[in-house]
Amino acid sequence: MSNTLSDLVCERARRDIPNTIETLCSYLTVPAISCEPKHHRDVRRLADWVRDDLEAMGMDRARVIEIEDSLPIVAAEWLRAGSECITILIYGHLDLQPVEGEPWRTPPHEAVRKGDRLYARGAADDMGGWLSHIAAIQAWFDEHSKLPCNLKLIIEGEEEIGSPNLEKYMDAYPDVFDADVMILTDCDNPSVDLPGLTVSLRGLLEVELTVQALEADVHSGIWGGMTPDVSITLIKLIDRLTDEDGRLSVGRVEVDKTTKEDAWKIPIDDEVIRKGAHLIDGVSPLPHRDIPPAEWLWYQPALTVVATTLPRPEQKKNALRAEASATLSIRLAPGQTIEKMLDDLNSVLRNAPPQGVKVTLTAAPWSTEGWLYHPTGPAFDAADRAYSKSWGHPLIRIGIGGSIPFVTLFGRRYSHLPLILNGVMDPETTAHGPNESMHLGVFEKAVTANVYLYDELATLKKTDL
Repeated sequence: MSNTLSDLVCERARRDIPNTIETLCSYLTVPAISCEPKHHRDVRRLADWVRDDLEAMGMDRARVIEIEDSLPIVAAEWLRAGSECITILIYGHLDLQPVEGEPWRTPPHEAVRKGDRLYARGAADDMGGWLSHIAAIQAWFDEHSKLPCNLKLIIEGEEEIGSPNLEKYMDAYPDVFDADVMILTDCDNPSVDLPGLTVSLRGLLEVELTVQALEADVHSGIWGGMTPDVSITLIKLIDRLTDEDGRLSVGRVEVDKTTKEDAWKIPIDDEVIRKGAHLIDGVSPLPHRDIPPAEWLWYQPALTVVATTLPRPEQKKNALRAEASATLSIRLAPGQTIEKMLDDLNSVLRNAPPQGVKVTLTAAPWSTEGWLYHPTGPAFDAADRAYSKSWGHPLIRIGIGGSIPFVTLFGRRYSHLPLILNGVMDPETTAHGPNESMHLGVFEKAVTANVYLYDELATLKKTDL
């Protein structure tokens, strides 16, 4: 049986993987950390570099766009397939999470290969993600001199700070975002052997819980034993929100039978959790209590204490403090509203507070709700065919426990379009943490899946979508 054109393009892409990895390693040397102003020049430097490479490979209108008080985006396109052919938009981001103070075992901005994994900040989140598309595009150009469909590419420089200006770019440059199908990188796979299609995200609500009992600090030797200790009270109030395992017990949702059954099929067991979360020896994952781990991770709300005003060692004094507070980060279940969760939190925390202490709860203004998507139609059938060819398995519908503002934004503005969320991350990637890595086998399969994906989508008509 003779190879199809897309098979030949895939063979070319596989042969070029070493060169692609070399390019990736070069990009990873740039500390494009968007949350640190001292590295904003690096973000712009990398954007210019990527723009030049896109132009050199044959993309049209490769440019760096920057609006006032923002970091740039890189945009490029290839629209020579004709107006009758569909246009796909590929989104990725080139900015990075910070690394200072983290216990990296290798230099964070120098790619190091160990076995099947490539270690560096941004290797999988998200340079490997969008570079898997550039490698696929390059293979089509090298083997066939053109792409099977129209294509636009956007690489953002502010994703790791919440994409605060992305919608402004959408408003200012609507033609850059105009497409028939959108492919958003920066997402997970449930294992290195199974490809994932992200269909849900949890939201994010941050609240400040404050307990006040005194007008000012007082001597603990004189008043201790008859006066509330706000630090202890704060801890007790947080404990009200959790169950015996330490999980958030407030605001839990009812997950439908089909979603629960599908969650049991996701290969997330104690060993995956132990390795992925880097648990130390002797520490076990939380018990699943007859609920699939994927449900706990993706479809139920969760609580994290991210900051407190509890006295640190350098602030030690024998005094009862006037007040204490904690910053609580709440991951909202997909579809769960901010208002409902705030009502539930207030009901539990402010009802009959110990010793009548004053309890206040203040929500951060930037909180965001989750995202829940139902992928149906020819574009997703095409994606399943593409991934079956590359991975030997169709896409598995998965959730992500985190909150990704750009996905929520795309979902809101372009909900009428097919949104295909893919990526190169897996449970051992450690995105946002020290020793981030990308599995090279996943990367190769992502590249070839993208080759097939463009070809499969090109068979569709705009009226099919």
